[in-house]
Amino acid sequence: MSSTELETPRSDAGDELHGQWVPDPYRWLENDEDESVKAWFRAQNARTTAILSEVPERAALAARLSELFEIGTVSLPTVTRLSSGIFRYFFTRRSGSEDQPRLFVQDGLFGPVRVLFDPNLAATLGPISLDWYYPSPDGRLLAYGTSENGSEDSVLSVRDVDSGRDLEDRILRARHASVAWAKDGRRFYYTRYPSDAAPGEERYHRRVFAHELGRDPAEDTLIFGAELAATDHPNVSVSESGRWLVVHVHKSWGESHAYLADSWATPLDFARLTPELPHSYEVTAHDATLYVLTNEGAPRFRLYAVDPSKPQRDGWRLVLPEHETDVLSSITVCGTQIFASYLHGAASRLERFTLDGATLRELPLPGYGTCDGFSALVDGDEIFFGFESFATPPSVYRLAVAGGAPELWQTASADFDPSPYVVVARFAVSRDGTRIPYQIVHRREARLDSGDNPTLLYGYGGFNVSLLPRFSRANLCFVERVGIYVQANLRGGGEFGARWHEAGQLASKQNTFDDFRAVAEDLIRTKVTCPERLAVHGRSNGGLLVAAAITQFPELFRAAVCGVPLTDMLRYERFLIAKLWVPEYGSVEDAAQFEFLRAYSPYHRVRQGSAYPAVLLTTAESDTRVAPLHARKLAAALAWATSSGRPILLRTELRAGHGAGTPVSKSVAEWADIHAFLYAELTRA
Repeated sequence: MSSTELETPRSDAGDELHGQWVPDPYRWLENDEDESVKAWFRAQNARTTAILSEVPERAALAARLSELFEIGTVSLPTVTRLSSGIFRYFFTRRSGSEDQPRLFVQDGLFGPVRVLFDPNLAATLGPISLDWYYPSPDGRLLAYGTSENGSEDSVLSVRDVDSGRDLEDRILRARHASVAWAKDGRRFYYTRYPSDAAPGEERYHRRVFAHELGRDPAEDTLIFGAELAATDHPNVSVSESGRWLVVHVHKSWGESHAYLADSWATPLDFARLTPELPHSYEVTAHDATLYVLTNEGAPRFRLYAVDPSKPQRDGWRLVLPEHETDVLSSITVCGTQIFASYLHGAASRLERFTLDGATLRELPLPGYGTCDGFSALVDGDEIFFGFESFATPPSVYRLAVAGGAPELWQTASADFDPSPYVVVARFAVSRDGTRIPYQIVHRREARLDSGDNPTLLYGYGGFNVSLLPRFSRANLCFVERVGIYVQANLRGGGEFGARWHEAGQLASKQNTFDDFRAVAEDLIRTKVTCPERLAVHGRSNGGLLVAAAITQFPELFRAAVCGVPLTDMLRYERFLIAKLWVPEYGSVEDAAQFEFLRAYSPYHRVRQGSAYPAVLLTTAESDTRVAPLHARKLAAALAWATSSGRPILLRTELRAGHGAGTPVSKSVAEWADIHAFLYAELTRA
């Protein structure tokens, strides 16, 4: 697939940074509101559409993707208890051709299920998504957030669950809000952003407020955060009686702290609960005991029990010590047991303990896959957990704590046979000798030593995010119709604890790119594929990964899909919420950090005359996380520089955001373009 590039004007813009001149010829593409920029990306869209629509296989790929996306989703239930003692469950589910998951409520384990909120019917000027929800302890009321066009800029509303009607309470600037209801259900604590922020600061200065139902939100009381840094990110939780109020302050993806207040005391007074150390402390609040999950002195995490009336650090009691190999990722208390989720390699493992930390037994999962934790009432008699894998659609299981085996509670609607698919685990060796795990997903009849399998390599490697086995309808379409999918667990992720994360951030970020290269080279060395049949893919921080691969080792692969990427690492912190990422990447304001940022910044590594692979960059008009300017600038730079004759394409989704809340119809269209691009590049001479 080849094409004539659209000519993009270059300028002599640039910056003097730490005594060095840094050119920025496509800075004019940063202005989202400039009509010339809009005309430019619309022309790019038209060109991309014209090229990809000519791929004969696109229609068949789109049809198959539509079928696979009809395999729905189901979430863990949030469990509440009505005054009658009946359990009330809240959960989301998407089925068939629905664009968005609907929110359901069910009274009793075998009671009728009814729709409480349907974003598919609520859409007006653009797609509406349900961003989050928090039911009151008695299940009568529901605080929930919605946003338009995938922006994630939520509006908080409160719904009466029995009538299905919203109250008059409506709170703006509730992006990714954390909500903790008081026991009486007449008020709640919540987070929001300021109404009087300076331009460019609208998504910083998150604070905690108290709201009474029926009161004007403008009169809500600020209870925590007045002295926090602009980029600190507080969340709020409360014990089951409503007494112990915990604010958890996220400072970076490796450092967080917690503060504790007795809400029955007047005035409300928060005291620091965790030490002033640069570690992660995650607190679960219960009336009798606080549980603190931390990597303080334990890179793979351990669990402490804390008496909330005497929370001093020297009184913490160790419950679960650090495991020799596995990472303790989450815990839930139900009845007299602790249910723990571990990362074992790059998959989930579950185990049950007494409240004193004595092991009871492992909780078997259906196979090699992912469980995102548990859901239960602390004084309940049942607990729920989810499961999915590369070839297993999402399901939710229920376990009676008193005994018995887990029972399937709900599963995504699916007409899907997993038997043709096989997963193989392997290791590559990175430049410094570190072993890098990766998984190969292929059809049973595929030969892994043929040397020419069309192969898609995916990675992320950042922000302590663990890349685990997930049921991806799009990836299964690739495996079914094109070739082999490979998922790499790179440094910067959280799969192996804090040290694995730290080895891929700040000055060590190049390790992430070296790890990705090592996996690509191992796939070629072992004859799974060859450079002419290999493509790389990543999104967001993974988009940065792919952009780095394009500009550091383009000879290793034929094509790249670079989704909602960061590419200009010398200006990234100026836009949207990117100041939050400085602890992960570093800041150009620091002379030492400027040096390593410039060394790998993909936009600044583009060299004229280089033979770059075919590239499809994707972004979205309403992205409020990663500014679309990154994709635009790299697309222009690569198109100007490449000597390979292979296409450099830019696709900008309109009325959509970073990914959350994207309607299924838009997802299918985007993936049809991605698959058509990959098919054309990987299966033809």
